[in-house]
Amino acid sequence: MSRKNIKNITGANIVKDEEGRQYHIGLARGDLAENIVLVGDPARPDKIKELFSEIYVETYVREFHTITGRIEELDISVMSTGIGPGNIEICLIEIMQICKTPNIIRAGSCGGLQPFINVGDLIISTGSVRLEDTSKYYIPEGYPAIANYEVILALVEAAEKKALPYHIGLSASASGFYGAQGRKIPGVPMRKPNLSEELAKVQVLNLEMEASTLFNLAQILQFKVGMVCAVFANRTNNQFIPNDLKHQSEVYCVETAINALEILQQMDQIKRNNKLNHWLPSLKI
Repeated sequence: MSRKNIKNITGANIVKDEEGRQYHIGLARGDLAENIVLVGDPARPDKIKELFSEIYVETYVREFHTITGRIEELDISVMSTGIGPGNIEICLIEIMQICKTPNIIRAGSCGGLQPFINVGDLIISTGSVRLEDTSKYYIPEGYPAIANYEVILALVEAAEKKALPYHIGLSASASGFYGAQGRKIPGVPMRKPNLSEELAKVQVLNLEMEASTLFNLAQILQFKVGMVCAVFANRTNNQFIPNDLKHQSEVYCVETAINALEILQQMDQIKRNNKLNHWLPSLKI
């Protein structure tokens, strides 16, 4: 693993060096594949490292741990982003400087809001309620945060092929983990202590911190984007995932994202063969 040194920054807006290496992620053009899985925990890329038949690039800069290589027939990058919408913003803006039109799937963790959701289940997001404010610096407050429908279908196909328990629906993206998600902390006042219950009433499936910023920026940039999350907590019954199941769920979640990117490539090839711009229900992989 290497840590790329950033030298001779060329400007204060797009912060990069003379080689085009981006200031925060430490990567230049050619270091990232056009198929990208974003994870939160910097330790997570190592947990699926054995899936790579070949590794071209591996870097570790701040919380951004990136592995680019070959899995099956696909060149792919797995990059950690750390926690929160601010980190996702930095990541997406710097990715856009060095990639053309990447397909991006976030493989994250979340808290389930519905009683029928078990810890260890996967949630495939169709869109996200914008509770964070990072995205508001780019778009109006009423602008929707939605996942690309082809990526959603590819994630569903991947989860089905692995026979994993999953749910499909809306997420909500908070700006933080404790107060911003209405967690009840003794001695600390909360402005929205019933937030999780209110979201559950309108059929939101889960709470996390990154999806709406990711979806919105990808919409603006015209990147295909989606998200699958492993459920680490059930807020309804105050349950947290045990360690042995946590590790397995993380791996399943990332594998689902990787398999979905492979399926998305197959879908794109079939569309090209049929001279179509969009996936149709009548098409078959």
